[in-house]
Amino acid sequence: MATNVEATSAEIAQLHVEDRSPGLAQLALTLARLLDGEDGATAKANVGRELRAVMVELRKLAPVAAETDRVDELAKKRQDGRIRARRA
Repeated sequence: MATNVEATSAEIAQLHVEDRSPGLAQLALTLARLLDGEDGATAKANVGRELRAVMVELRKLAPVAAETDRVDELAKKRQDGRIRARRA
């Protein structure tokens, strides 16, 4: 099972937010490290709550991925064909 640091680091990498907000990303990793520590349940609950809040903010900063499906691909090919036909 992955540690909280490993899981948090992987999510930050997947979100591509480290360059957008390096301080917030580092805070998330620090909180994850504390969560992996030997502190008591109350401390871990507080740290977990803060980590969750920081990750919510990082997710808001993540760039929106342009997803395409088969219909979008066909529409693009059709449009490209029309452009080529006009040029010919």
